[in-house]
Amino acid sequence: DVFTTLVDLKWPHTLLIFTMSFLCSWLLFGMVWWLIAFAHGDLDHSTRLQRDPAEGAAGSAGAFVPCVTSIHSFTSAFLFSIEVQVTIGFGGRMVTEECPAAILVLIVQNIVGLVINAIMLGCIFMKTSQAHRRAETLIFSKHAVIALREGRLCFMLRVGDLRKSMIISATIRMQVVKKTASLEGEVVPLNQIDIQMENPVGGNSIFLVSPLIIYHVIDKNSPLYDISPMNLHHHEDLEIIVILEGVVETTGITTQARTSYLADEILWGQRFVPIVAEEDGRYSVDYSKFGNTVKVPTPSCTARQLEEDKSIM
Repeated sequence: DVFTTLVDLKWPHTLLIFTMSFLCSWLLFGMVWWLIAFAHGDLDHSTRLQRDPAEGAAGSAGAFVPCVTSIHSFTSAFLFSIEVQVTIGFGGRMVTEECPAAILVLIVQNIVGLVINAIMLGCIFMKTSQAHRRAETLIFSKHAVIALREGRLCFMLRVGDLRKSMIISATIRMQVVKKTASLEGEVVPLNQIDIQMENPVGGNSIFLVSPLIIYHVIDKNSPLYDISPMNLHHHEDLEIIVILEGVVETTGITTQARTSYLADEILWGQRFVPIVAEEDGRYSVDYSKFGNTVKVPTPSCTARQLEEDKSIM
């Protein structure tokens, strides 16, 4: 896919290809125009006075008519190629009706020029409006936490938007990726399991007007049901992927931001500090404390053990 490849390239490479595509097409058709002039005899010095009214009288009945006027060398053919493709037209050179081949080349070069313009301008437009640039302003907390909320162990993370423009129809999904084995002994090295979130709005939709704490209740249906503080180390085969999707309000383009938390990036027995405060009747957000956490009393056991023995609380 050439177009997608061009869009994915870095800007220096894209600009280099943009410049070279025009330069090569001008050189190619400049060579074609020079060959047409050479084959027709336009470059013959003996006929120059007859073919160019600016250099001699050419009003007689037997005057030589060139395919393209005022082409004397490859340089003038190259200049004419540029004039044809970018439709500048200084008036010094023009195609005559003497050579049908020249008219055909004129048509072909115009079509090729339009195709190159369409591809390269479309590529540059897509690069300047790429959604991942907007996704860079959607931030996630560096660490996730597990702590009690409403008497239940919950997995929590914080997400925020640094721009004033809204993300419309924002949705968030979480998945646990870990190695599992089926009852038949089949090993799935990267098994993806969806995590259900507690959301008063319903579904996975969120209203990201201010930083939010997204949490998942660790119950018997959760893949984290048997996770304890002893499992949260870098040797544990566990990763939680978070995907935030939405529509950019200003452009209408869908954007997606992603992050993930390994086992050693999940803090047990901590919660996020408040960062939204009311000042003079207005709410303010202190993003300097976005990822800060504090320790809170939390049982050092799995959610299964906590559900089976309430006295642990």
